[in-house]
Amino acid sequence: MRTTILVGTTKGAFLVTSEKGRADWQVSGPFCNGWTINHIISDGNTIWAGGGGDWSGAGIWRSEDQGATWTCTKLTKGTMDDWAASDPDFAAMIGWTDTPPPFDEEFSQIWSLNHNHGTLYAGTKPANLLASHDNGSTWEKLDALTNHPSAGTWNPGAAGLTLHTIVGDPANKDKLWIGISAAGVFATEDGGQSWERRNRMSNAESCVHDHHDDPVAAKGGDTGHCVHNMMRAPGNGDRLYQQNHQGVWRSNDGGRSWDDINNGLPSNFGFPIRVHPHDPDTIWTIPLNGDSAGRYPPDAAAAVWRSRNAGDTWEALRDGLPQQACYFTVLRQAMAGDSQHQAGIYFGTNSGSIFASTDEGDHWEEIVRHLPTVLAVEIVEHAT
Repeated sequence: MRTTILVGTTKGAFLVTSEKGRADWQVSGPFCNGWTINHIISDGNTIWAGGGGDWSGAGIWRSEDQGATWTCTKLTKGTMDDWAASDPDFAAMIGWTDTPPPFDEEFSQIWSLNHNHGTLYAGTKPANLLASHDNGSTWEKLDALTNHPSAGTWNPGAAGLTLHTIVGDPANKDKLWIGISAAGVFATEDGGQSWERRNRMSNAESCVHDHHDDPVAAKGGDTGHCVHNMMRAPGNGDRLYQQNHQGVWRSNDGGRSWDDINNGLPSNFGFPIRVHPHDPDTIWTIPLNGDSAGRYPPDAAAAVWRSRNAGDTWEALRDGLPQQACYFTVLRQAMAGDSQHQAGIYFGTNSGSIFASTDEGDHWEEIVRHLPTVLAVEIVEHAT
């Protein structure tokens, strides 16, 4: 089995590949012309990398030969386009062509990608949801989400108003969940024609949490609208887990109600959440010391926390992780897993390291260091 870690960074995309045994990792890259790549995914054949920024505009890079060559579908314009339009020499230097992008200046970045039943979805900053039915060549905006009745109340998080998480249902092409910071969780069951906001706590009637001062905290019967990451558990049910600005939450009914499962963790702040590929009760997260306390591991000692019972209890996994003077951050899309029976877990840091465990987190190894800031980690596997 060849395992490739797809890595999005502030200076392009990288591929980290092991030809067999999830060992002897080799790094290739950077790809995508050094663009900021917020998310990178693959369906096993095609790799898509989404990102951009104020300079380049937003776009999605695509490789159909395992990263050997890449093409970019540009979706919005950036400052470079304005410069090139008025400076023929600069335009010639960068190979610019006067082709208006389809969404002009509607958004500045792609923040999330999902391939679901043949449709490629992309989330943007500011928050819109796009869909492509031709492998990423052309795109349409799902206006029902953009025009949701609550849209006027959506507030940007520290990184802006971003649609950063897209979750599909492998058994139903019409079901999607998305996460927006800071607007919360939304779900569709009709392919995006209508959307329901789903942030209600399971004990909302008796526990309204109005004593919290933090504007993104759980209160008023809701979990809080600054969701950081969300993942669906395997199986026939609609179990979801999310890590948000105020802890880890579980839903057993597709997000219609949420249970607080933060008890036992060292803090109620973190970014990523990961679910075992075969066991809906096994999850991993990486708590940080708090929103305004530095956003690094508590006591500057790194740990991945695992639950084997759907968040009822937690254990810290530290073997192989730095236990002194560790001040890195693991961002919302920077934790992934493979599909092996004994699942491999991988995460990247803002200090440019990739850590891997091939035994579900019991032991860790730093397999890559000195990359740019890691924004996203995903896994693709091929039989050899």
